[in-house]
Amino acid sequence: MNDNDTKRLSRLTAILTQLQTKRLLTAPELAKRFSVSVRTIYRDIKALEQAGIPVFTEEGKGYRLMEGYKIPPVMFTESQANALILAEQLVLKNKDASFIKDYLEAIDKIKAVLVHQVKDNVNLLAERTRFTQNFNNERNSNNLSDLQFALTNFYVTRIEYTNEANQTSNRLIEPFALLSTQENWLLVAWCRLRKEFRFFRLDRIKKLEMLTEKFSPHKMTLQEYFDKNH
Repeated sequence: MNDNDTKRLSRLTAILTQLQTKRLLTAPELAKRFSVSVRTIYRDIKALEQAGIPVFTEEGKGYRLMEGYKIPPVMFTESQANALILAEQLVLKNKDASFIKDYLEAIDKIKAVLVHQVKDNVNLLAERTRFTQNFNNERNSNNLSDLQFALTNFYVTRIEYTNEANQTSNRLIEPFALLSTQENWLLVAWCRLRKEFRFFRLDRIKKLEMLTEKFSPHKMTLQEYFDKNH
């Protein structure tokens, strides 16, 4: 096997991992990731199909794997997967490029074992989380895991919240995003009481109850929220 064959085999394996990690991938996305032409990706996908890999083409959308294909026996709960997403945010702050590369490759393999619903949820959480190193001054919170779940599954949440003036109120909120600052975790959520998006410090949430009621997802990205509101 020559060097080109070795590179292609490595790329085919990596493409398969990517297809297991995300629900849909386009040829231009894959071409950019692996620094090859779109035509090369077409040939690679055809090679995977000829090898018996159930790759489906959704016209105008991209490629996907058949649901449940080669799901390994080791499974993760959604809360465990969400914890890995936060760990990923921490690693991305590391200054060692090789360490970041190795970790991200490992995370891709872990994501590949998730069923599609959990996979979609952890990808949403990754898009709705901003992290800043805050090892020295971070205040304690016991609600991060529950809020992650409420955010990705669109559950209305009731909180008992104490503001800066030490006034306590009960709010019904629709969790939208999680932000880390130098000192606090902040929740961005639609507040049904104030009828607008508000910031809530997690260390000031005294009680939290996830309700059975679901809310309609807010149709914007975190960046679009920042562009609109700041």
